[in-house]
Amino acid sequence: MIDLTDFGFTKIPRQEKATRVKDLFSRVSSHYDLMNDLMSLGLHRQWKKSYIHRMRLHQNDNVLDIAGGTGDISIMLHKTFPFLNLTTTLIDLTPSMLDEGRHKAIDQGIVQNINWCAGQAESLPISDNYADVYTISFGLRNVADRSKALSEAFRVLKPGGRFYCLEFSHLEHDTLQKIYDLYSFSVLPFLGKHVAKDEDAYQYLAESIRKFPARLRLEGELKTIGFTTVRSEAWMNGIVAFHEAIKS
Repeated sequence: MIDLTDFGFTKIPRQEKATRVKDLFSRVSSHYDLMNDLMSLGLHRQWKKSYIHRMRLHQNDNVLDIAGGTGDISIMLHKTFPFLNLTTTLIDLTPSMLDEGRHKAIDQGIVQNINWCAGQAESLPISDNYADVYTISFGLRNVADRSKALSEAFRVLKPGGRFYCLEFSHLEHDTLQKIYDLYSFSVLPFLGKHVAKDEDAYQYLAESIRKFPARLRLEGELKTIGFTTVRSEAWMNGIVAFHEAIKS
């Protein structure tokens, strides 16, 4: 029996998803940051700022930034908290996204303490009990096997390590959800077609948001993996959700 997973609204063999996601983000990497600004009306910057300020960070923490894309979270951490002397390892599936991130970091004067590495969330090239903090921002819905990715997060965190996730979620009111769906399935593909020249990529984005589990279900998945002190917050009526969990 073939092991299937979601690729937007389409079911595909699980082993194919990483290749498809890598191809998709390779195609849009040069327009990725601009598209984020257009799609969210710039709100993603405020979401990410709020996100890093909710992290419990300590001096000399080792931070893993998984599915880190073009480096927004890692760069923000180092610019906002230079006094903490953080060491960040950013891991992303797509080399062209990493290239965009490196250039952006250099342009913003961040030339130290960020390590850039290609890899998958389900099979991290990181030793057990390495990280103080694991962060995945708008990337968890793109992994081929969420359970494996969360298990890897648990493995690489030290006891007492903190897991953080920022991800699109489900609105808490049906009427608002319908309005949001109308926006997602009309505006996002339109912008993809006319700005990134890739309508299909942003159709997938809209579908992947809709298929991702609601925040309370994700809380349950984290508890099943073994995390404790699991909590979440709905932001903007549930457009995005903040998740925190501790490895005991």
